[in-house]
Amino acid sequence: MAEILDLPRNEHGIAAVIEALAGQFGARLATSAALREQHGHTTTWLRTQAPDAVVFVQSTEEVQDVVRLCARHHVPVIPFGAGSSLEGHVNASAGGICIDFSQMNRILRVSAEDMDVVIEPGVTRKALNTHLRDTGLFFPVDPGADATLGGMAATGASGTNAVRYGTMKENILGLKAVLPSGEIVKTAARARKSSAGYDLTHLMIGSEGTLGLITELTLRLRGIPAAISAATCSFPSVEAACECVIATVQYGLPVARIELLDKLMVEAVNRYSKLALPETPLLLLEFHGSETGVAEDAASFGEIAADFGGTGFAATTLEEERNQLWQARHDAYWAGLALRPGAKGISTDICVPVSRLAEAVTKAQTRASELGMIAPVVGHVGDGNFHVLMLIDTDSPAEVEMAEGFVAWLNDMAIAMEGTCTGEHGIGQGKAAYLIRELGPEAMEVMATIKRGIDPQNIFNPGKMGLPNYG
Repeated sequence: MAEILDLPRNEHGIAAVIEALAGQFGARLATSAALREQHGHTTTWLRTQAPDAVVFVQSTEEVQDVVRLCARHHVPVIPFGAGSSLEGHVNASAGGICIDFSQMNRILRVSAEDMDVVIEPGVTRKALNTHLRDTGLFFPVDPGADATLGGMAATGASGTNAVRYGTMKENILGLKAVLPSGEIVKTAARARKSSAGYDLTHLMIGSEGTLGLITELTLRLRGIPAAISAATCSFPSVEAACECVIATVQYGLPVARIELLDKLMVEAVNRYSKLALPETPLLLLEFHGSETGVAEDAASFGEIAADFGGTGFAATTLEEERNQLWQARHDAYWAGLALRPGAKGISTDICVPVSRLAEAVTKAQTRASELGMIAPVVGHVGDGNFHVLMLIDTDSPAEVEMAEGFVAWLNDMAIAMEGTCTGEHGIGQGKAAYLIRELGPEAMEVMATIKRGIDPQNIFNPGKMGLPNYG
């Protein structure tokens, strides 16, 4: 497995902080082993490093109280949303206090005229869209899991809608965060654009809790389309499907979602979700717009697909049928596990320029096949991002070593193609070794300088993103 370091612990400081927090938070401070393990868990193969205590905060002021106390005693602070991150983001490398934001879940203001909303970080994307359903607006970033929006901001999350609506980076207008000093920083006003000063909003997005703890978000909303059409199309090979994606993007067709499932994943999804899709590589798409517009877009895609051997093209505007298809896509992880009962699913992702997509996916499949690995592929291929789900016996050192070697090779391939080692999973601990290869030592030193300047004690989520350990 990836090397996970245990950083030096401040036992005396941790004990003092827990004693003080118990007096202030009472039952909202938890130290039970089971709950601490839950808040240090990872959803991949990384070893769990549990915090020493979990505090359930309910306001920005309480976050400030916890941070100031931890700063006074030099104790690490680890933020926690829903725990759905994949690369060890919530592990407590040096122990410390986990701040759980799930009870900071208020929607503070909806401004329908300005198409924005102000929320606390514990609001989940599903809860937000349920709240918005009568306004004619929705929040489009959909990573699949019902993650908290604060966690999605901290990890720079993306998802199936990114090809049309962008990632969290494009959909956050501004935020408030508590700094390691306990002070609050406001990164932007509500205006749709600004030339005022450094772009502090984007500095915080994707910083994975190493610079600030987000306590308020102002999000951009979108209008619910008048019509939505979902479509499926099968292809003779993954290469043909990817070439079709490249042509679709270059043609400028306004696709809202375009997802790839390889043959193995289609087989798994059919069994798990009781579908009858042709068991060949598949593209699953969605078009947003007017009734006439989505019909024309779907027809245009059908013509493009035919040039690449696409068959069985079918589109539907029926909500029930659309929901069934996308629920099957979101359940792909669980469907994939059934391909090898008893194995653990290890998901990794890369992102390459769209022009290199067919080459990258084909090479990944070939490599997995040569290793004898069951590794279905799914992807948000409209922006060059795909995932490989390795089914591994984690009790077998040989299989773990094989999987680690595959991940290393995959990341290096993406970087060699001028892509990235992660399109949306983030760095955390699991991909830390690849960040310096991707960005280079100069960029890493700039990041380290920013980290030291904002967090001189290194108490905010230490041991993450390949940043130096100090303090």
